[in-house]
Amino acid sequence: MVSTDRLLAFAAMSSLLIVIPGPSVLFVIGRALAQGRRAALTTVVGNTLGAYVLVVAVALGVGAVVERSVLVFTGLKLIGAAYLVYLGVRAFRQRGSLREAFAGDAPAAHGSLRTLAEGFAVGVANPKTIVFFAAVLPQFVDRGAGHVTLQMLELGFVFNVIAIVSDSAWGLVAATTRGWFAGSPRRLSMVGGTGGLAMIGLGVTVAVTGRKN
Repeated sequence: MVSTDRLLAFAAMSSLLIVIPGPSVLFVIGRALAQGRRAALTTVVGNTLGAYVLVVAVALGVGAVVERSVLVFTGLKLIGAAYLVYLGVRAFRQRGSLREAFAGDAPAAHGSLRTLAEGFAVGVANPKTIVFFAAVLPQFVDRGAGHVTLQMLELGFVFNVIAIVSDSAWGLVAATTRGWFAGSPRRLSMVGGTGGLAMIGLGVTVAVTGRKN
């Protein structure tokens, strides 16, 4: 088990990273504006599951490979960026259907599963989280205490608890502003288009930023 002082220090550092909106948070906000509260929270769950896959990868030693290899890191970053652009283009093209989606605010089961999968894909390809887990998480492990893998999984769990609370808050706040658009098809179309363009811009930003060496 991780000592209390290490756990608190890691939680504090995690909080500093999490409160700064990154790809996952901006994706959740876009979903909240375009599809509502339920889609936003489903996206948060998907993001969290994706992020915890990264924790498991780091705990098993894969994170060190990603951190040391510019090629692997860049490949993962570009895959995530391309996926964000794809989702943004799709959201922009489907912006006219938001009024129907708003009426029930309850996507079908296959729609929820797809939203969960898309959130997972964004979470697992988030370059900010990849770097944090690969470079920072291992520094809080007490190797002398043994059970290194379990310590990393515990620290990763703490990170994801903080993230799911923070991201959910972002999503719920964004979803409350969505109601203003309900009375106007033009406004709904505008928010759908804006959300799509924001995701495209986010994808491009992810692609051109980050570690170069």
